[in-house]
Amino acid sequence: MTTPVRIAEPAVLRLLRPGARVDVIATAPGDAARRPRVVASRARVVEVPEDAAADVSGGAAGDRRLGAADGGAVVVLSVPRATAVALAGAAVTSSLAVVLC
Repeated sequence: MTTPVRIAEPAVLRLLRPGARVDVIATAPGDAARRPRVVASRARVVEVPEDAAADVSGGAAGDRRLGAADGGAVVVLSVPRATAVALAGAAVTSSLAVVLC
């Protein structure tokens, strides 16, 4: 199934292309006791959406990605259903980052 995932660092989207594989890491900001954890392994990037209307600040082309204006960026990943549920849950309590595989 495909699921949108908001990652904390919009600049990372410049490195992603459809077909790329990524691990999604969850970190709890401000909670040093909680270690980062892998929420999704080798998820396939399906789409890196762009929203030209979000470019109201005159930023670089990479900043026009969906979500860049509100503290994150959206990437669409293909993952099993259970992983999609885990990603949705992690997004509520953690910041998400991707690591290229």
